[in-house]
Amino acid sequence: MKIAWIGTGVMGKSMAGHLLAAGHGLSVYSRTKDKAANLMARGAVWANSPQEAARDAEIICSMVGYPKDVEDIYLGPAGILKNAKAGAMCIDFTTSSPSLAEKIFKEAKKKDIAALDAPVSGGDVGAQDGKLSIMVGGPFSSFKRALPIFKYLGKTVVYQGKAGAGQHAKMVNQIMIAGTMMGMCEGLLYAKKARLDPEKVLASVGGGAAASWSLANLYPRILKKDFKPGFYVEHFVKDLRIALNEAKRMRLKLPALTLAEKLYRQLKNSGGSRFGTQALIKELERIQRHKGT
Repeated sequence: MKIAWIGTGVMGKSMAGHLLAAGHGLSVYSRTKDKAANLMARGAVWANSPQEAARDAEIICSMVGYPKDVEDIYLGPAGILKNAKAGAMCIDFTTSSPSLAEKIFKEAKKKDIAALDAPVSGGDVGAQDGKLSIMVGGPFSSFKRALPIFKYLGKTVVYQGKAGAGQHAKMVNQIMIAGTMMGMCEGLLYAKKARLDPEKVLASVGGGAAASWSLANLYPRILKKDFKPGFYVEHFVKDLRIALNEAKRMRLKLPALTLAEKLYRQLKNSGGSRFGTQALIKELERIQRHKGT
């Protein structure tokens, strides 16, 4: 199968690699060509633009940074939908806005192109291991057609409903992660202040009701002062802002989400934009120092 892949960042390069390893023909485009070097060394063909990558592809996948990037590559003057052939399918794995997913679906349908929004969760480790959770929105017939692709990339693949539903499900995911990260980091600060051994605390709470993916995977990174990104702070801020905007549109007040967005935005603005989300501990430590406690 001819597949185009747009975006070879922290997660995209691993996801595209699984499709390449499965024997599919792969054309790739990324704003930074060096990020696709490993894929090209394994047989992927470089394309000079998203539309060039998409032109002869049966499946067009994207994993980029921001909703504006998604809009540009799909709906721009030289975008994918102006160049993809009838009968092709577009799958956007980017976490983006539900309304944009709906717009892309409608525009694609006019050109006899299928479109799915399929944001993922699982970070760099999930992408590397092919064990992502994939949340899919769009026609069920398109979902069934794309299922073989999803199975290369994810362990949990769930059809959520019509176009935009995948993005809404991802907002739920990000809201829950935000709350978990605040609790985990504050718990670690408490443990240190109480002069507990953080490793022993992890052994206890990780085996009880407080257990979570973040606790198992990110707490140990914090203890090692490893703030390399599995998922960038700047992208998480973008996601939380989308969730807040959607909540406002639905007349839903979410105070914990509001606080999380504020804390992560402060972390981003203080130089932490390219850290992983576990770097929230830095912002909370900064607050403690500022208050002199």
